[in-house]
Amino acid sequence: MRSPKPVLALVHGWGMNARVFDALADRLANDFDVRAFDLPGHGVRAALADNSLQAWADDLAAQLPDNTTLLGWSLGSQVAMRAALDYPHRITRLVLLAATPKFVATEDWGRGMALADLEEFGAALKADPQATLLRFLSLQTRGMSGQKALLQQLRQTLLAAPVARSEALAAGLAILRDTDLRAELPRLTQPTLVLHGALDTLTPLAAGAWLAETLSNVQYSALARAAHAPHLSHGEDVAAAIGRFAHD
Repeated sequence: MRSPKPVLALVHGWGMNARVFDALADRLANDFDVRAFDLPGHGVRAALADNSLQAWADDLAAQLPDNTTLLGWSLGSQVAMRAALDYPHRITRLVLLAATPKFVATEDWGRGMALADLEEFGAALKADPQATLLRFLSLQTRGMSGQKALLQQLRQTLLAAPVARSEALAAGLAILRDTDLRAELPRLTQPTLVLHGALDTLTPLAAGAWLAETLSNVQYSALARAAHAPHLSHGEDVAAAIGRFAHD
């Protein structure tokens, strides 16, 4: 049966699972039919034969009804942008949370992580996947007040579902290393809400500002005291912003 509420789909970041959106989904349940998805090889999902950005975006779009509002967080935002570019009839509104068109810094893009740091994550992942995931969680909360409590919340989410498969974790790092959506994003015309934490050290605030300047139909909000997981640290603010955006 078709839901009378608008569908809001949620896509998580690297190494995580759909349970990271439990609190946000509860806050938005009165206004939306909220559906949180595991990326392939994460949570309860098996990995795909092709674990590329395109394959993950195609896989996600196949699960969505037409006229979906799609929220992507971190790596999930790149999957969401790819899907929105390719399936505009299915994804009619977009929420980009801690998003970037290009995760790795280069000579012409200073708004990202150093390639050497990402490659270090890849090497550490092979040696000790669990410790690497926990280190990545600590980077998501760095610089925030209440960091210890938020980090514990992220750890609980990580353990609430099966650990992501090794091939999916490696594929996610490869997507973060190789993806560059800058040239394509000017043709993304769906109404888009960009939400970014000012204290984000993984996807710097400048990346969110670039999206706000580049997209043609955009609303932008920088959360002054948030880092890389605003939906956890500032859940009420994020939910309120999504509610206002969806009803504009």
